[in-house]
This record gives sequence, C-alpha cells and structure tokens, in this order.
Amino acid sequence: MPAASGPEAVADDGLDFAALEQSLALHAPRRWIGWRLRLLVLGTLAAIAVVFLAMQMLATHPHLPSIWQLTTLGQPTLVASPREDLAAMSGRTLERIEAPGLPALAADEWLLRRTARWLVDGDQRSRWQAQQQALAAQLAQGRITLHFSDGSRLELAMPALGYAHISLLFWLAAVLALALYLIGLTVLLRRPDAGNALFALMTTAQALNLLLIGCEPWRGLGLPPALVALDPQGRMALDVLTAMAAASIYVLRPRPMRLTPLLLGAAAAIVLGWAWLARGPGVPGLWLLTQGTLVGFGLVEVAVLAWVLRKRADPALALVARMAWMVLALLVLVTLGVFATRHASGTAPAVAAASAEVWYLFFALLLLLLAFMSRPRRVLREFALLAGIGTVAGTLTLLFVAAFALGAVGALLLAAALATLLYVGARRWILARMFGGASVLSTERTFDLLYRTVREASGSPERTALLLRRLLQALFAPRELVQLPRRIEQARVLGSGRALCVPVPGADTGLALEEMLVLRFASHGQRIFTHDDAQLADRVVEQVCRALAHDRALEQGRIEERQRLAQDLHDDIGARLLTLMYKAGDPEIEDYIRHTLQDLKTLTRGLAAGSQPLSDAAAEWKADLGQRLSSAGLRLEWRLDARDDPVLGVVPWSALTRILRELVSNAIAHARASCVRVELKIDGNALVLSVSDDGQGGDPQAWSHGLGLSGIRKRARTLGGQVQWTTATPGGIRCTLRVPLPRGDGGAPEAD
Repeated sequence: MPAASGPEAVADDGLDFAALEQSLALHAPRRWIGWRLRLLVLGTLAAIAVVFLAMQMLATHPHLPSIWQLTTLGQPTLVASPREDLAAMSGRTLERIEAPGLPALAADEWLLRRTARWLVDGDQRSRWQAQQQALAAQLAQGRITLHFSDGSRLELAMPALGYAHISLLFWLAAVLALALYLIGLTVLLRRPDAGNALFALMTTAQALNLLLIGCEPWRGLGLPPALVALDPQGRMALDVLTAMAAASIYVLRPRPMRLTPLLLGAAAAIVLGWAWLARGPGVPGLWLLTQGTLVGFGLVEVAVLAWVLRKRADPALALVARMAWMVLALLVLVTLGVFATRHASGTAPAVAAASAEVWYLFFALLLLLLAFMSRPRRVLREFALLAGIGTVAGTLTLLFVAAFALGAVGALLLAAALATLLYVGARRWILARMFGGASVLSTERTFDLLYRTVREASGSPERTALLLRRLLQALFAPRELVQLPRRIEQARVLGSGRALCVPVPGADTGLALEEMLVLRFASHGQRIFTHDDAQLADRVVEQVCRALAHDRALEQGRIEERQRLAQDLHDDIGARLLTLMYKAGDPEIEDYIRHTLQDLKTLTRGLAAGSQPLSDAAAEWKADLGQRLSSAGLRLEWRLDARDDPVLGVVPWSALTRILRELVSNAIAHARASCVRVELKIDGNALVLSVSDDGQGGDPQAWSHGLGLSGIRKRARTLGGQVQWTTATPGGIRCTLRVPLPRGDGGAPEAD
C-alpha cells in the first residue's frame, strides 16, 4: 500500500532547506496543460467507456429478478419476485429450467452463487462456471420454462431489463471505481515514475474489482456471459497484480535498495508462475495458491516497511505500515473464515462472499485515504472503519458456524453484536492507530497554553516567536523545529504530512508574518501532520495576532488618555497653582506651591511619557529628590548600579515615584538627618531600592503605622514586591524595597 505521491512525497533524513524553499515556491496548484491534460482526458474517457460497456452488458442481458432460498438438499425455493407471473409460484422448489433447442438445466445451489472467486474447491468452481454459462445461454433464447418439484411449470418471456432496472449497487460501485482509478491516474501523471506506476496499477486493478462486484446480481438468476468468463481467474489475477504492486512499491521508494532488480524480478516471476498455473477454473489448489500469494506479498510489504522504518524515522511510512498490517490481518481473517466453511451450505457461502467483498471496499477506501494522506476525509475514514468492522463481523459469522456449529442466523446476530461493541468501544483507539493519532494535548490544556502565550506575548512582543515556538512544541511534540526567514500567509503541510510550516507573527505589527516555523515529524515521529493540524496552527497564530493587535490598540488608547490627562493637569491645575504662587504673600506658602508645581510637572511628564527606561526615571528621581533635600538643608548621596536598563511601565514608575517621595519626606520631617542615601540596583530579575538616612529613627518595630507607611506597603504589594525597615549603621533608618521586573524587561533571560 503506497503513501501519497507527488513532488514532496519523498523526504530526506535531515531537513533540506533548499528543497523546502523550492517546495514552498511550487506548492501552488499546477495548471494541467500539454500531454498531461490530454492523457488525463483520454484516461477518463476510457474509464467512462468501460463503465458504459458494463451498463450495456447489464441492460441487454436477460435476467430473472427473484429471491430464492436453498433447501437442505441444495435446491432453490422461490421466496418472492417483482414479476407477478413468477410471484404466483412462491414457496415452490425449482427442479429444472428448459429453453427451446437447449438441454434441460438442473436447478442447484450453483445457480444462486454470484461469484466463484471465494470457492475453495476447484471442482466447485468448474461446476459453477458450467452452470452459469448454461443458464446464460438459456436466458439468451428469450423464453424459458421453469419446472417445479410439485409438477407445476411456468413459461416466462425473458426480455432485456434495460437501463432503468440497473441496481443501485452498480452505480455506487461505478462511482467509487472511477474515483479510485482517476486518483491513481492523476498521481501517475503528476509525477511519472516506477513507484507511481505501481500505485496506478493497484488502483486500476481494484477499480475493476469494484466494477465487477457492482455487476453481480444480488437478487435473481442469470449472470452475463462476459462476467462468467472473467470469474474466477480474472478476479484472482487482479488481486495478485495488486499484491505484487503493493509489495514492490517500497522496494523502489523512498530510495531504491541494492537488491531492487532482484526483488522486482522475483515478484514478476511469482506473478508469471501463478498465471501459468491458473489456466483453468478447476485447477486443484488454485484458491489456496492465490490466497497464499496474496498473504506472502503482504508479508513482504510489511517486512520492507519495517526495514525502512528501522533505517529512518518517517511518520508517513509508519502510517502506511499500520494500514498494511490492518489490511493483511483482515485478509488472513477472511481467508480463514472462507476456508473453515468451504463445505458448509445454506447462507454461509453467501456470508463468505459478502464479507470478502466488504474487504474489497475497505481496501479501496484505504487507497483513497492514502492518496490524500495529510487531508483525510472524515466520511472516507468512517466508511473505511465501518467496512473493516463489517469484514470482521462477516468472518466471525463464518467462524462461529464452523467452530461452534451455530445456526447461520444466530452466528450472524452474535457477530453483529461483537462488531457493534468493537465499533462503539474501540472506535477512537482504532482511528488513532490507523490514521496517525490525535493532538497531544487536551482542549483544556491547549486553551491554557494559548492563554498564557498570549499574555506573555502581550507583555513582551519581541518574544512572540519564542513563545509561539514553545506553544507549538507542546501542541504537536515535533521531533525537529526550526525557524526560517520565509514569509507565508498560512500554515502548510508538506511531504505527505512529514512537515508543517507555520507563519510567525512579527513583533512590530501584529499581522506581519515575516518568518515561519518548520515542524517535522509530529508526536516524535509517531504520526503525520494533517490538514486539521494546519488549521489548528492557523487558529493559534490568528489568536496570537489578534491578542497582540488588541493589546497594542488598548495600550495606544491608554497612552492617548494619559497624555490628555497630563495636558489637562498641566494647562488647568498648573496654571491655577502658578497664579496662587504669585499671589501668595507668605514666603512659606509660596515655597510650598513651588514644590507642588514641581511635583505636578514630574507627574505629568511621567503620564505623558508612559513606559520609560530605568535610567531616564532614575535621572528624574535624582533631580527631584536632590532639589527637595537641598531646600531642606540635607545632602543627597545617589548610587545607581544597573548593568541592564529595563523599561518601567506607568504603574511601576508611578508607585516607585511616590514611595521615594514618601521616604524622603519622612527623612526630612522626622529623622533629623543630615544626609539621605538612595541606592538602586538590578539583582537578578528584580529591582532593589534602598533609602537610608543618618538621623534618629528609633526601633522600626515600635513604630505606629500611619497613612504614609501603610501607603508604601500597599504600593509595594501592588507591584508584587516586599518592603522592610531596619536600623542603619552607625545610626538612622534603612528602608529596602525589592520589586520584580516584568518578564523580558530585564534580568536573567527566561529559559525555553
């Protein structure tokens, strides 16, 4: 069973950046022009012509629509018929059929078998073919006579039924067969090579198998002569060719082996040997030889895939290997069920044929899914699962009949109950194992990670790429993740699901996607990336971009509002205070208003500036405190020890400004100090502020907590910091404030 083919179907062990760039540039759909388009049109017309010939064969061949049931002696008993003249004979057992100029045909169970493909005994296949050919010849006469065991007889005219009476099963099988054939042809024309030619051979063979199944009459008597001639050797040949192609594909890819010519030659020799032995329907052991060949080729395929996967990790090939094991296991199960009931009568042969044909449907749906690979269709996936479980149910029915001697109805009900429990109880596990698993994280965990990523990216836009990288790492658990300077508009799946390219939001503008992340081998190489993964990645990037844009717009609104408030304070309150200062007759009041104006100036400057570096804020603090202490006759000792220059937002700047002013005001009013020492330093990811004096502060533990000290503690808690008062040496009080800096704004870088 092949993986999807195309320009990006084969991946190297390492990430080839040049090939990745080329694949991104050429990923747009190609225009089908020239010889490719002509061959595609010709191939499509040829397929439609084959379907039309099958329709013509069914419409022009006489057929006796009816429902029959076998007696214990293997004779057909009429149950019902849409023809009124035949329905009158319901409940009677058919003895023989006669037609003008032809020998009488004894009625037996072989007239009711739709196909001999799943008859184990060679004599039974010869008998089936002889009976069906004789019946087709009698129906072709246009008039037959049915003789029943009670002595009654019925003459029937046998006109062709026409196109209107072609069964719905044929149309469904024809549509699926055309889709399968065109998928294989498209893959081959897109990239003509030996591997894709083998894939096209597989899809064509199975498309013909599906069409032949659709031509089988599920009710009534009479098969077209052409259908009888193709069965069973023709259908066996289609299966053998399919198995040979499946086993040979991975001898050629991802790269040819050293023994490739020898292995391909051996596969061709096996097919030719089988064809030489299968020269007639009654060849002894032909069915066992055919099933053994199919199982042998299947074992070769899974062995080659296992060998390739040991050499190099490849989630796409791992997915193919899982599907190959599933197909092979169901084929072995069907083979055992048919072989176990080879001598059974009644409904067991019909159940055997039905379960085998459901297996064909399962295999065809898997081929369609593999052609899409990274874009699995949910409908196809569910139908494939149902077909696989239907195959299990049919085979279990046969095994129950053979091993436990259960009745056909009881065995069928028991098998159906077990299959239903299997579907309901193990559906999710089966889909995860067959089709590559699901996302690593739960929905709750995904939302939590997305929320935290958005919050951190809002505070530190320059770390957006790093945060998104961490989020995608948690979501998809890739084996490799690299960042490339390449602009893409949306996430893309490459290499048949081996890689996923995700755009990275820019730091300056929320929707500028200037780089991309390349994730390779999801879930540590256990599954492929799918189209759903690409959609999830796009939604994640979109949410991050929206959050960044929203926060940026919100911050811009805050800045504009602060600037408006600063301007109003400066123009209104500042002008009023200036007027009061000039009108004040008392020098102390004038000096107090002058200091108030200075405080207002500092406040409005901070509001208008918004975020600012620590060095700029420290310069303003030093100038403001120096002027206040100088007016009070105190000396200022200032020390700034900061190797980094983190950015302070409005909230921490405002809180630190008020804390400094309150501490200096306390030193001026209560300490009787001559010097105030202020130290600022960066310690790890925190800002440490220390204010001490040489005055008389007493024991800090004995202080009463007034509004000033309470305000300092409250502002420290608002910033997430801690404040502590101690006795200074040789005298005075020291206040130490430790405030954490925002992430990404200073201190040690955060590890990813």
